[in-house]
Formats: sequence, structure tokens, C-alpha cells
Amino acid sequence: MKTRSSTPPALKSEMAIPAGTGTPFDDDKLREECGVFGIFGHQDAAAHTALGLHALQHRGQESAGIVSYDGNRFNTHRNLGLVGDIFSSQKVMDSLVGKSAIGHVRYSTTGETLVRNVQPLFAEFAFGGLAIAHNGNLTNALTLRRELVNRGSIFHSTTDSEVLIHMISTSWANTVTNRIVDALQGVEGAYSLVGMTENALYGVRDPLGVRPLVMGKIDDAIILASETCALDIIGADYVRDVEPGELVIIDDNGIQSIRPFAAAKSRLCVFEYIYFARPDSVVDGTNVYEARKRIGAQLAIESPVDADIVVPVPDSGNPAAMGYAEQSGIPFELGIIRNHYVGRTFIEPTDSIRHLGVKLKHNANRAYIEGKKVILVDDSIVRGTTSTKIVEMVRAAGAAEVHMRIASPPTLHSCHYGVDTPDSDKLVAANLDLEELRKHIGVESLAYISMDGLYRAMGQEAGRDPAAPHYCDACFSGEYPISLSDLDSGAGTAQLSLLAEQNG
Repeated sequence: MKTRSSTPPALKSEMAIPAGTGTPFDDDKLREECGVFGIFGHQDAAAHTALGLHALQHRGQESAGIVSYDGNRFNTHRNLGLVGDIFSSQKVMDSLVGKSAIGHVRYSTTGETLVRNVQPLFAEFAFGGLAIAHNGNLTNALTLRRELVNRGSIFHSTTDSEVLIHMISTSWANTVTNRIVDALQGVEGAYSLVGMTENALYGVRDPLGVRPLVMGKIDDAIILASETCALDIIGADYVRDVEPGELVIIDDNGIQSIRPFAAAKSRLCVFEYIYFARPDSVVDGTNVYEARKRIGAQLAIESPVDADIVVPVPDSGNPAAMGYAEQSGIPFELGIIRNHYVGRTFIEPTDSIRHLGVKLKHNANRAYIEGKKVILVDDSIVRGTTSTKIVEMVRAAGAAEVHMRIASPPTLHSCHYGVDTPDSDKLVAANLDLEELRKHIGVESLAYISMDGLYRAMGQEAGRDPAAPHYCDACFSGEYPISLSDLDSGAGTAQLSLLAEQNG
């Protein structure tokens, strides 16, 4: 089986960007690792995939790629950068012919961003070609990688996704589907995955459904995507969510569903509703925008304050601030205006420029701030650096008082399931108590939504049930629902980072 790649020659020397650089003035947020998209049976498969990836750009801004199949060969184009830049050339899109395609946007969580790490990954097997695009994190990837290397596997990337490729390759199962099942049953972690062979499109969610995956339809073509906003952009209809632990196979015979894992209670990442997913998406049947408004309303019930205006920290704080304002009766105002045109290569992020970063991205709307008692609403506080600068900016605009309300519980623990989270010593809420953090940020009052309040906002009237929470909330609670085999065995983040550097 032939493959064709249109990766620019200039990048084949492994140009690298350090992980976490992204937009240099937005490093105080948790970042989702990836977004995936797949389509089977459409003449414009690659074009739809590029549009779908554009809608999923918020899930990863470091690299993007598409692999298509034209009935004879797999065609691929992958690069570092944003979707709109990578797939803007008609020549590139014309090279991605075929009625099936999968695509991926990536934000790396360890090591470096290298062209060879850009997904979808592709490999030739005895049964033909297979392309895979993966969102999430395998928590036993390093353990498996060592076993595979000892058995003779040769790795070409530093991503945990390649572990799946090698496990499929070394499986003795008798069909492609059974090989994929065999590999999946050997991995641990939180993931959604799309794969493509010559004859079929595959989609799977981990047994707990921590990472989202939806199914859609346009004409007679079936689509898999991380979020429903990727269906909307191409005019596709939402069909259903791929269920936790479900593997779907889409081919000329239709859709087949199998369940290779033992039944388990869903533990979707609650941060999908707080920050990761686009507000216009529907995740596991819940509209994200509406969920964020309910969280804001619950925050107003729990932590009211006498103030003149409610101001969101844009853009992620907007829906929660609306909910807070509606519940409290305090006017909602855009007291901070965001500049949406601060690009990743706008200016070298030196220390002095980083100090100006918030001003480059946000500006206080003085006419609505001056002399007012202001409630600032944001989705989370991670390192605390952005919150401090925002408060300084609002005070400089003449605010009489500044109160901060956070639409999530304190982020106290690192995520090991595909979200780029600082170590706990960099998480400000893990190192300062509420009063110390209030003083550190420089506000008159500071409050987070409670864990019970978050769950009530999400529809659980009794709040969070510690025996059976509906979501993964490990970054707040420290309760990790999936084994952390690599960490437990001593193969921790430092070793994973070292491995990435050695292979980089």
C-alpha cells in the first residue's frame, strides 16, 4: 500500500517548539490535549475534516494533520501551527483525495512538539494501512513502551499514541477489529480515538468516557468528532454520543457497535463543561453554554456580594458571569475587552513582554469600571499570574472594589488524563489557603464554587456523591478513577519528559 505525504521539506529536519509555549500570554489556563475528527463515505472527506478541525481548534493549537484514503493509497498532510494556516492551500487540499479521512489537532503535554509527533499517526501492517488520531493520555504508556522496545519495537515519535500502533502490530488476533480490541484491552487511561483502514472508520471511548466523542451524519456519510460544534460547521446532523467503553466500526455495511470492556459508570471530565468544550457544543446531552450559566448562578447563590457590576474575564468567563448576574440581579457588563488577534508569533515572550501580556490580550473598559464595585468572574485559577494582572488592570481603571468569583472548585491536583496541568507546586490554590490567595491576587473577596454546588449546577440535586460521582473531578478532589500505573511504578512525569527529550 502506497502512502503520500505533503509535509513541507523544510520541516522534515524536526523543527521543534517547546511544549507549553502556545500563545505566550495564555499560559495560566489548563489546556486540553487534542481534538479528533473522522468521516467515512463522502466525496469531500478531507475538506469536511479540515473544517471540523477548525471548529475544534480550541482543543489544540500546536499542530494539525489529516490522513485520507482514496481507494488506492493513504494521503497525509501534517504540520506545526494552526488549522487555517496548514490547510489554506488548494494544492494541499487537492492532494488529500478520497471518501474517507481522519484529522487531529494537538496540544502536547510533555516534551517537545515535533513534526514526527503530529497526528494522525500512520503505519503499514500485514492487513494494510492504519491511521490513528488520539485524544487523551495513556497512564501505562511508558510501561508498555518499555515492554514493546524490549520485544523489538522501534518507536519514531515520543507520543503515547504510538504505543497503540505497536500493540496493534504485535497482536496475534485474526481480524483488524480484534487486533484493535486486543490493543485497547492492554492500555489504561482516558481517551477517545478515531482510526481509519482501507475499508472502515473506527471510533472508541475509554471505559469511563472521560474524553468525549460524538457521532454525526451528513448525506450518507458518518462522522466522528470530539464535539458537536465540529458537526455544526459542516451542516451535519448529530446522531448520538459514542458511549463510554464503546467501539464503533463504520464501513460499507453500516455501523457496528461492540463493547470490549466491562461495564463501568461514566466519569466524563467535568472541565469539559467548565472550560474545555466550546460553549455551543452539546457534551453527553448537556448544552455547554447552559451548564456554564447554571454554574454561575449557583456561584451567586453560594457567594453573593454587594457590588455594582458583574464582569467576566473573557472569553471563558462569559457564560458563568451571565448566570451570576441573572441570579444576583446585578448588571452584567463587558468591563474587560479581549483582543482576539494576539497571535502565537506576535512577539518574543521575554520576561518583560510577558509582564505586558495581559494588556496585549485584555483591556479594561474604563467607562464601566471607574468608581464601581466590580465582581470578576473567571472559570478557574491555575498559577494565579493572569488573575493578579487582571485585578491590577481593573484597579488601574478606577474600580472602587474588586471581588473575584471562580466557576470551579480550587484546582489542587495535576491531571494525568490528557490535560496539560502544572505540577502541584505550581498550582497556587494547592500552596495558599483562601485568605492567602485573596491577598496574593489583591481582591476584597475571593470565592470558588463548592464541589457540591458544581454538581448541583450539573443536575445532581444532592450534590456530589463521594461514593459514585458522575464526573472525573480529580483535579479538584485528588480522586483518580483510572489507574496511574506509570506514576505508581516510579515512571513519573520527569521520566516521561526525559524520554521525550532523548527522542527529540
